[in-house]
Amino acid sequence: MRKNIQRYILTASAFLFLISAILLLRPNLAAAQPGAQQQGGLSIPKISISMDDSSRPKDVGTSLQILFLLTILSLAPAILMMVTSFTRIVVVLSFFRQALGTQQLPTNQIIIGLSLFLTFFVMSPVLKKINAEALQPYLSQQISQAEAWEKTITPLRGFMFRQTREKDLALFVELAKLKRPRKPDDIPTSVLIPSFIISELKTAFQIGFLIYLPFLVVDMVVSSVLLSMGMMMLPPIMISLPFKLIFFVLIDGWNLMVGSLVKSFA
Repeated sequence: MRKNIQRYILTASAFLFLISAILLLRPNLAAAQPGAQQQGGLSIPKISISMDDSSRPKDVGTSLQILFLLTILSLAPAILMMVTSFTRIVVVLSFFRQALGTQQLPTNQIIIGLSLFLTFFVMSPVLKKINAEALQPYLSQQISQAEAWEKTITPLRGFMFRQTREKDLALFVELAKLKRPRKPDDIPTSVLIPSFIISELKTAFQIGFLIYLPFLVVDMVVSSVLLSMGMMMLPPIMISLPFKLIFFVLIDGWNLMVGSLVKSFA
């Protein structure tokens, strides 16, 4: 009964707070929006998007910049996965979940969130360099857009070159039918990015194989014991899962795995 009374009091308080906020903001909205529509005594702001003719090239350039920015924002997740350490980290964490056999634990949200924060940690030197050499000078109008782009892509290319195998670079150089490059600057970014991606996938699968081995040994031992005891109808995963969990906890597995994963980018 007491909990119901408290719930009613909280609901009534929230309703009164909402009504008070509307009454207080109503004059301000009417003053800020002189052309706002009046409907039922409330001031409703009007939002409109229009396309008008323009005779000034500057207006067209601004529209193209806005369109380009919206395109970049829509491609931001793909860019994050393609040119950073995100791919390797999320694949390795997914392998770990499958090897542990906990089905959906950790959840996809936790794996993606941890991968994002580890990506920001690994990429922090590159991001700091981009901010100091490209973003801040551009915002201060010290360099042009072309120079800002060049100073932005250079640290990213350096990171990707350090993680990319020569064999993968040679493959895409051959597929693109380019001349044999003499230095890294001769390799276009369009060739470097797919080379970096398949290198990251190969490294992630190698790390995933090493993660699988100790858990596979536990599964094999448990299965052998169950077969020797004649318990063929008992699923081995029901017995091996607690052993894998306690084994992982005792060796401080998260510390070892995340530490090794981050150090693999050194």
